[in-house]
Amino acid sequence: MTDQTALTEGVVAPDFELPATTDHPIRLSDYRGRKHVVLAFYPFDFSPVCSLQLPGLQNRLAEIQKLDGEVLGISVDSKWAHRVFAQQLGLTFPLLSDFKREAARAYGVLREGGFSERALFVVDKEGIIRYAYVSDLNQAPDNEPVLETLRQLNRQT
Repeated sequence: MTDQTALTEGVVAPDFELPATTDHPIRLSDYRGRKHVVLAFYPFDFSPVCSLQLPGLQNRLAEIQKLDGEVLGISVDSKWAHRVFAQQLGLTFPLLSDFKREAARAYGVLREGGFSERALFVVDKEGIIRYAYVSDLNQAPDNEPVLETLRQLNRQT
């Protein structure tokens, strides 16, 4: 359980810069004006539900990208653990290491145990959160609302 409240729709998304499975750190603001971003917070690499949640996003990645979106997975694990996890699951989107818990804290999804909630945020090209959902830890969230949010954003432009 968190002792904070997750950010909600209509709020400016806090910027962050985190080490990633890419060869360089990723900043949320790098996508501003270019892409919508799906932030997928998850508790830990290699856990059973996370091993379902992230492949679910991978399965919809082409559709997300067609809607001008990108996916960033975020957990407190190291980028080295992320690389092995991504390789085992065949993930092609970046996994970011929130080892210092700064992003989870900023988004209001840091749990008392030092790991993040299972949460999805859609950040539009202007840096505004347009979808926010915190799931039960034991259940992979439905990706359809993410896709519907991206469809709506694309209809508005």
